[in-house]
Amino acid sequence: MIGVQIAIFALFVMCMTPLLGSYMVRIFRGETTFAHPFLEWLERLSYRLGGIDAKVEMPWKSYLKALFIFNFFGFLAIFLLQILQQWLPLNPQHLPSVPWPLAFNTAASFVTNTNWQAYSGETTLSYLTQMSGLAVQNFLSAATGLSALLALTRGFLRKNAETIGNFWVDLVRSIVYLLLPLSILMAILLVSNGVIQTFSPYVEVTTLENAKQTIPLGPVASQIAIKQLGTNGGGFFGANSAHPFENPSAFTNFLEMVCLLLIPAATVYMFGLLIGSRRHAWLLFAVMGIFWLSGMAISLYSEHVHNPVLEAYPVLEGQETRLGAANSLLWTVSTTDTANGSVNAMISSLSPLVGGVAMFNIMLGELIYGGVGVGLASMLMFVLLTVFLAGLMVGRTPEYLGKKIEKREIQWVMMAVLTPDALILLGAGLSSVIPEALISLGNQGPHGLSEIIYAFTSASGNNGSAFAGLNANTSYYNLTLGCVMLIARAAIIIPSVAMGGILAQKRGTPPSKGTFSTDSWLFVVLLISVILIVGALSFFPALALGPIVEHLLMLANRSF
Repeated sequence: MIGVQIAIFALFVMCMTPLLGSYMVRIFRGETTFAHPFLEWLERLSYRLGGIDAKVEMPWKSYLKALFIFNFFGFLAIFLLQILQQWLPLNPQHLPSVPWPLAFNTAASFVTNTNWQAYSGETTLSYLTQMSGLAVQNFLSAATGLSALLALTRGFLRKNAETIGNFWVDLVRSIVYLLLPLSILMAILLVSNGVIQTFSPYVEVTTLENAKQTIPLGPVASQIAIKQLGTNGGGFFGANSAHPFENPSAFTNFLEMVCLLLIPAATVYMFGLLIGSRRHAWLLFAVMGIFWLSGMAISLYSEHVHNPVLEAYPVLEGQETRLGAANSLLWTVSTTDTANGSVNAMISSLSPLVGGVAMFNIMLGELIYGGVGVGLASMLMFVLLTVFLAGLMVGRTPEYLGKKIEKREIQWVMMAVLTPDALILLGAGLSSVIPEALISLGNQGPHGLSEIIYAFTSASGNNGSAFAGLNANTSYYNLTLGCVMLIARAAIIIPSVAMGGILAQKRGTPPSKGTFSTDSWLFVVLLISVILIVGALSFFPALALGPIVEHLLMLANRSF
């Protein structure tokens, strides 16, 4: 039964991938789609209000400047909404303003598509902050990531060019024709299947034990739709999609899980069509799929192995018992493969190796599907690294998609690959010896170490999922994790746009007998090997001291 569930889910995503990918190609080529008669007026209005000439393209430095200025004002808007919350409308519960360290962390989190939540939404944020701040930024941060990928892709396609497109056009088209219609459709499906959507104040009820209980309400479905589609993950409630108001049934659970992978998977197919090689796209998709299936296999084994400490098989604590262990694991693996970060089960309560798989998925660089746009951009960084190493082995200048990959490009690649790794290891290492950081631990021993490592892994990978044991709502973690999110996001955005500009300026190189083919299974093997070697060299000691040691202690019937 578990295998059937996983197969149906994977088959559905694979069937949707070419359909949505083809549609995305038409959007970004400026072709007319079925959505244009209904939404083209909104695209034109956006250009008119912003004073944008859609026909004028930008050099990469101007493109990057526009991207960062836009996101800076987005950060400022979310920060101010939280600081001024108690004086603003749509706050029926009269929630107070958010303390500035938490406001900084949340603003950094949502502007970077991380959606790390050091707060419980129902007790901290007003309806206005949730809708005008977080939900809006869910659209904008996802569109920003997709724009960075488009800039990089044009670098491979263009020859002797000084421009890589127009950031404002890429941003607007991503929202108007892709994210907005899909989110509206998804929100309607969620509302019709029990997810709440209301502006009513919270309701106080009397329980069967004659006690008073407050039932939180709010405009939930609209935020859940874009949080899943945009690989954002920021839930309306603190319990995220384990909350029955966010995820009330098996059908909504399936819909939300599909949305985790939908756009990241379709982006790979879109890339293949844009470069004129479906085979290469499917091979990249296969690499991602191999990692996804491997993570599922290890997680299923780990969760169903006998736990002598608790004398249980399987251990259901922390899992979504309404939906079964398979759906909890399927969600956990998929959400950490896609930079989404939403959860329907508490990762801290899952078996040690399941937590280790979730952690390792993010540590690899969020390239197994990854975030919208930046996930494929991260994978392309490893593709370029693989091509470069293959070229060194045969003594030939590496080439990829007709462009020579030289010293300057590899320097940008190393920045994108190594910066997140350094942030994880430095942040977790320092936090393991700083008393103020250790106070927040919910557990001791290897599990406590995993809590710290996971927090910095999630922040650095712009994922947002939490191990659910660490008290992250302290000034120390709010400020350090917020800075990590911002630096890590810049570490993939800047190289992607910069390399797009640099590659676009190069002339094309026709393939020859010495060109390393990226349309073969040998390439797949080499790419997987490079990803694993970088991941193992960087993180094996940390993983060994955390989830691996905890798993071995569990098998030896030892707790801590």
